[in-house]
Amino acid sequence: MKNILIPTDFSNNAWHAIAYTVNLFKEETCNFFLLHTYSPAFYRLDYVMGGPEFSAIPDVGVDISIMGLEKTLEDLKKHHYNPRHRYETISSFNTLTDEIAELVNKKQLDLIAMGTKGASGVKELFLGSNTVFVIRKATIPVMAIPEKVAYHPIRNILFPSDYQNKYRKEDLVPVLQLARMHYSNIILLHVKEEPELSDTQKDNKAHLERCMEEIPYQTCEVSDEDMPEAILNYIDEHAIDLLVMMNKHHSFFDRLLTRPNLDRIGFHVSIPLLVVPDSTSKE
Repeated sequence: MKNILIPTDFSNNAWHAIAYTVNLFKEETCNFFLLHTYSPAFYRLDYVMGGPEFSAIPDVGVDISIMGLEKTLEDLKKHHYNPRHRYETISSFNTLTDEIAELVNKKQLDLIAMGTKGASGVKELFLGSNTVFVIRKATIPVMAIPEKVAYHPIRNILFPSDYQNKYRKEDLVPVLQLARMHYSNIILLHVKEEPELSDTQKDNKAHLERCMEEIPYQTCEVSDEDMPEAILNYIDEHAIDLLVMMNKHHSFFDRLLTRPNLDRIGFHVSIPLLVVPDSTSKE
């Protein structure tokens, strides 16, 4: 059974992310946790001391949060009823990242799914404070879902890598599970920035391919292209349904977080992005 957290602010964009996620896992037995976090409209010492339950003054934010979650739950049961799915709503006086950090272990979460706004896709994902903070701090995979993307089964997964790291197979499990679930093909994309792979890169590439042995996969190498542009071009020229990135600081993924790269990749990518923590970062 999978435990999936979906934060919501009750916007159309958030609802779209919820609908996409429940469709993505429609054949799986899942617990979905619908989270809304809020803070008071103005600074009050009683809130700082313990939240709204310690306050003698009513706060409309509490009612809005609870009513919004109840309406979201009603809409899910009406439009996306699935006997395999169970839902729990969580209304919390907290920051989004702090609440997620608490829930990861408390609810044994496997995935966080969030919406991104507008056609700018990944740019909005990274530059939007909530999502970028969640991705940077999350210890579990985060899926960001652009507002305009229509749901359909994931047939082709693009997995860029510079082969500088030897990924742990357990870190790749979320990607491999999705691929099995949707009978997907994984494309391992390497942007060739040096004439030849180093011995370390060759070893890491071989290791990654061994991890993919039970999944249909192919390798692809592109030359003479800037790394973000190469990813964009490949997505534009091929039927890619999901972009996967391994999140390791001071590496390939971090290079995409620079403002020039975000501006270039952000205006074009309009497919879901799955960011998976790389536990080798802890070594």
